[in-house]
Amino acid sequence: MPLVSMTDMLNKALEGKYAVGQYNINNLEWTQAILGAAEEEKSPVILGVSEGAARHMGGFNTVVKMVEGLIQDMNITVPVAIHLDHGSSFEKCKAAIDAGFTSVMIDGSHHPIDENIEMTKKVVEYAHSKGVSVEAEVGTVGGQEDDVIGGIMYAKLDECIRIVKETGIDTLAPALGSVHGPYLGEPNLGFKEMEEIRDATNIPMVLHGGTGIPEDDIKRSISLGTSKINVNTENQIVFAKVVREVLAAKPDAYDPRVFIAPGREAIKQTVIGKIREFGSSNKA
Repeated sequence: MPLVSMTDMLNKALEGKYAVGQYNINNLEWTQAILGAAEEEKSPVILGVSEGAARHMGGFNTVVKMVEGLIQDMNITVPVAIHLDHGSSFEKCKAAIDAGFTSVMIDGSHHPIDENIEMTKKVVEYAHSKGVSVEAEVGTVGGQEDDVIGGIMYAKLDECIRIVKETGIDTLAPALGSVHGPYLGEPNLGFKEMEEIRDATNIPMVLHGGTGIPEDDIKRSISLGTSKINVNTENQIVFAKVVREVLAAKPDAYDPRVFIAPGREAIKQTVIGKIREFGSSNKA
């Protein structure tokens, strides 16, 4: 199964009232776990790659070749998109696209809306010429994840309408109270704003910071047009927890497979749980 863009899978999700998960990858085992979970659940899947994670793994070309190799060797039959998460510039998005990424996010949310639209439009023109989908963000998602740091700033309806109409993006991430990383207290999502943006733009929406949001809030977000939910922190936490437990029980262990394999299985089971929660099982 060749890599695909997000456009078709997210439009189907919007119509079918479920969400496709974006699960960020950090290495080979992360990718094995997520692909294995998606195949087992017969779910489409989005592999998110931040610029920091791409650097850690060696670069955009290495990431694409690793994913393509695993799809072949693991006999993956479900649709898989490889997506640049929080692309910081046109140049970074272009480099990812040229390496074989099938989807990119251009994050101009820290700039004034006119500048955000200008950056996004340029990325859309190049990406669409290559059959690649584009996500943009309006407002600011709180917390920190890799190179992305910000305080919460809610997306404005008029800015959401403008960026969709003026750029032709495939999906929109309106910041509505979610954060990257663990939540301090209860999440407080803007459901009223979510509904208004859905009705005004009619394109799939993205929820960043999916870790720690109660299942009822996830379901409500999906019912209001959220078609893509990003998960990263939860997988990092379960992996680290299991590795610590294994090393505590086996302090003399030095073969990395002894502690990495159980960590990989923990990620797989976590992703299976998310796939079922988001409703994307058997939607491949």
